[in-house]
Amino acid sequence: MCTYCGCGEPDSHDHHHHGHHSHEHASDENTRHIKIEMDILSRNNAFAAANRDYFEQQGILALNLVSSPGSGKTTLLIKTIESLGLPVAVIEGDQQTSLDAERIRQTGVPVQQINTGKGCHLDAHMVGHSVEALAPAAPGVLFIENVGNLVCPAAFDLGEAHKVVILSVTEGEDKPLKYPDMFHASDLMIINKTDLLPHVDFDVSRCIEYARRINPDIEVLQLSATTGDGLDGWLGWIREQAADTVETSQQAAG
Repeated sequence: MCTYCGCGEPDSHDHHHHGHHSHEHASDENTRHIKIEMDILSRNNAFAAANRDYFEQQGILALNLVSSPGSGKTTLLIKTIESLGLPVAVIEGDQQTSLDAERIRQTGVPVQQINTGKGCHLDAHMVGHSVEALAPAAPGVLFIENVGNLVCPAAFDLGEAHKVVILSVTEGEDKPLKYPDMFHASDLMIINKTDLLPHVDFDVSRCIEYARRINPDIEVLQLSATTGDGLDGWLGWIREQAADTVETSQQAAG
């Protein structure tokens, strides 16, 4: 259950309170909801910490890919797997179906599907179980393709090294201002589908300015997963992060 958006939550509107009685319970109800949210995030953060420890010990670079539906995450992921040249495993998150996981599986890399049902995001406990089933190669790269949603995944740490937010030029340059939590939580923004720029009304420089207004330290890459234009910059970024992860793991091991 996600108390931020109500996904998976039983219908709370079946019980109607009227007049003074409703006001008496409003404060208690708000307090209860805040406590539930804090408990959920606290439990999630504990699982995330365990995941992060495991990834760091094994030298696994875990990347949490987040975006709206239709941003081109899966296409980008497939092109990345085909060109990266590093051991890769994938956790694929969707509310329903395993269609994207099947596309990933055709590349030959191990993939674990998580269907969240009414849930709108992955959480660290789900990821931990999937990692046990996947047994990803170490060292290597674990891509976590989150459920398409720019709201709730921002609040849920999965134990990843970096959140990578993917924004396609068909969505509008104002997304960082509309969904600030996601862009604040992300270390890298990928502007995807740049091959469509001649055909859409999208101001790249304004989008970058908006993103850095929210998060001054966010890195930005522009690419087209379809044509491969700009893909080398993304692959280089991953390889650099993966090398740093391995070095840190080796230093910790002594």
